[in-house]
Amino acid sequence: MSPYLSIAPDVRLGENVKLSKFINLYGCEIGDNTKIGAFVEIQKNATVGKNCKISSHTFICEGVTIEDEVFIGHGVVFINDTYPRAATGDGRLQTESDWKVETTLIKKGASVGSGATILSNVTVGEGAIVGAGSVVTKSVPRNAIVAGNPARILRINEQKCTEDVR
Repeated sequence: MSPYLSIAPDVRLGENVKLSKFINLYGCEIGDNTKIGAFVEIQKNATVGKNCKISSHTFICEGVTIEDEVFIGHGVVFINDTYPRAATGDGRLQTESDWKVETTLIKKGASVGSGATILSNVTVGEGAIVGAGSVVTKSVPRNAIVAGNPARILRINEQKCTEDVR
């Protein structure tokens, strides 16, 4: 294994996964034929499906599920806590037992543009497109094209989701 890869023994890699240098993977699952770019971190209990492309400098935290055939652009950040805190009410540093992971789902064939931030408790629908730099604060319908801060629906792509992302 390359000294430029940090892959924990509990990572489940599918067949033909392509890994760039300078990545950090632990406790996650990556599907067949997926490509992971440089400087990507994928945390425990995150799942990336088959035939996905995860571009460089992306952070996929615990609780994120990315289905098959999804494109994630450069520098995309996922959030898994609506009200993050460093310490508890009595001043102790928080541990895993002090908060609950909030989930995010990116459905099959969706595309998330570079620099987007995806908050927790949302679903990006099948075939949807999230514009670069968007902040997704609520769920995105199937085949919707959204952009902005907060992301708003620009239009619904009437083509089938497998056609609109190719």
